[in-house]
Amino acid sequence: FRGRAAERFAIRNSGASAVIEGLGDHGCEYMTGGRVVVLGPVGRNFAAGMSGGIAYVLADDRSAFATNCNHELVDLESIASDSEADDLRSLLEEHVRWTGSEVAGALIDNWEASLSRFVRVIPRDYKRVLAEQQIEDLAAPSAA
Repeated sequence: FRGRAAERFAIRNSGASAVIEGLGDHGCEYMTGGRVVVLGPVGRNFAAGMSGGIAYVLADDRSAFATNCNHELVDLESIASDSEADDLRSLLEEHVRWTGSEVAGALIDNWEASLSRFVRVIPRDYKRVLAEQQIEDLAAPSAA
């Protein structure tokens, strides 16, 4: 969505991918899956009850974002891998394609510097499950 949303954006998101340029209070509340990218300000109580999925928040003022984020179930991190960075960039490129977003376009144009501006918001239990799944995938015999 080009522009900002009001309160409770992506509440109970269970698998959709969404890009927004800012939102009000209670964003990603009770989110269980999917990906949400926020390219602007975030209201209070972000990620309350979030049990799955990942949010990427453009947070030039990390302390302000950290204050507005509900830390009960989530960790705030940097982007974890090159493939995750590629996925994030693809979401931004799609956002530009559909909306003409100048905000996302500027981030893409200066991608290496832009990447460090994002905070990855991931539920602790979901992160543990993903790690266990990766270990299982590595241990599984490969079919040749």
